[in-house]
Amino acid sequence: MDTSFSAGIPLDTDEHADSYDRWFRAKVQAALDDPSPGIPHDQVMAEMQALIESKCKKGDAD
Repeated sequence: MDTSFSAGIPLDTDEHADSYDRWFRAKVQAALDDPSPGIPHDQVMAEMQALIESKCKKGDAD
């Protein structure tokens, strides 16, 4: 899923804020409409903890 937002509009403008708001709402709606099964909270947390630990170990090696 592409989660990047780039409107090519200068930041700090109402136009940029409105564009971001539309983009964000579309992403949320797409997630709500997605029929695939969700991922259990405990599984997500375990995967994120493993990712954090691997990044910390990689940082220690530098």
